[in-house]
Amino acid sequence: MKQRQTEAGAADKWQLLYAAGPIAMAFFVNGALFGAWASRIPTVKSAFELSPSSLGLLLLVLAGGAVVAFPLAGRTADRLGARGVTRILAVLYVGAFLAIGLAPSIWTLVLALFAFGATHGGMDVTMNTWGTALERQKNIVALPALHATFSLGAGAGAATGYFALQWGLSVAQHALLLSVPMLVLSLIPGGVATAGQPQRRGVREPVFRLPTATILVVGIVAFSITLGEGAMADWSAVFLVEQTGVVPSHAALGYTVFSLAMVTMRLLGGAVLRVVGPQSAVLASGAIAACGAFLAAMTQAYGIALLGFLLMGLGFALIMPLSMSAAANVSEDSAGRAIAGVAIFGYGGLLLGPPIIGFLADAAGFPVALGAIGLLALVACLGSSNFRA
Repeated sequence: MKQRQTEAGAADKWQLLYAAGPIAMAFFVNGALFGAWASRIPTVKSAFELSPSSLGLLLLVLAGGAVVAFPLAGRTADRLGARGVTRILAVLYVGAFLAIGLAPSIWTLVLALFAFGATHGGMDVTMNTWGTALERQKNIVALPALHATFSLGAGAGAATGYFALQWGLSVAQHALLLSVPMLVLSLIPGGVATAGQPQRRGVREPVFRLPTATILVVGIVAFSITLGEGAMADWSAVFLVEQTGVVPSHAALGYTVFSLAMVTMRLLGGAVLRVVGPQSAVLASGAIAACGAFLAAMTQAYGIALLGFLLMGLGFALIMPLSMSAAANVSEDSAGRAIAGVAIFGYGGLLLGPPIIGFLADAAGFPVALGAIGLLALVACLGSSNFRA
């Protein structure tokens, strides 16, 4: 009897791996290609002799591609199924990265970056839709760990950029070498099936529709959290230098501590949610992130500031994946559109966070700017009632 139970348990684990593995690889690929691109931005800037303002416009083109793709990807995933659409977008995403490396002129680079942003953003929506289907079909909590896989992929992609630079590889050579393993990982068989909802005849559904009240609240929570997350990426090291007086090499550890805390909490997210549930998790996460921001804002001690960054990473970690799950749970039949709506808010926070916090820091100082991040984190506490299981 025990042997049969052991065999049954092993079979269940393999079935879960078969269902979840390809989705995790989609998240990894999405992060890896973006991390690889981020690591080669200085090379692209130098190759095309771009000024800082010109580079900023190019990055805005990339972001614009993502925002345009969000509602289109959500609608397509709902109609055709998230699994197939994610895999198609992954192949196009690899192709867009290759196009960046092969771009012969600034205008072809603009087109390649728009395509790269669109496929990155579209895949972000569809793979989250695929992940929520896994959660429903297997009755598990999966999105926090999947988002951790994205972060690991981003780090791995950035590492490939480091080695490519050490070996003197061009962006095109780097992209060619990276494209093969990325395609293989994108097309691993398995993953939960996601049936599309056929469009009713004679009915033209709008590409974009106003969000419901619940989606709006969840989106505002996502915006508030990702604004702080985006600001931490750009300003954490500067804050540590200005506020605590450490050397730049030590200041770089600030974002490292923040990122490691996020990845760790996302990997532990399933266990945490099984104990406290999503509503309590969002409430506690917002409070922890706010405490971390206020702690960092009120100190000039390097160690205490790092502790504040650690708490912020722990607090921010679960809210965005839980926002995706909450959006999908509003309507299973249109999960893609709901996730796309929240993704627009989340991406907006990431884009607007650095300039908003930079403006506040310039006008009132870094402690006030960090305090503002803490106040925004409390928005998650106010909206936590919309994150039910």
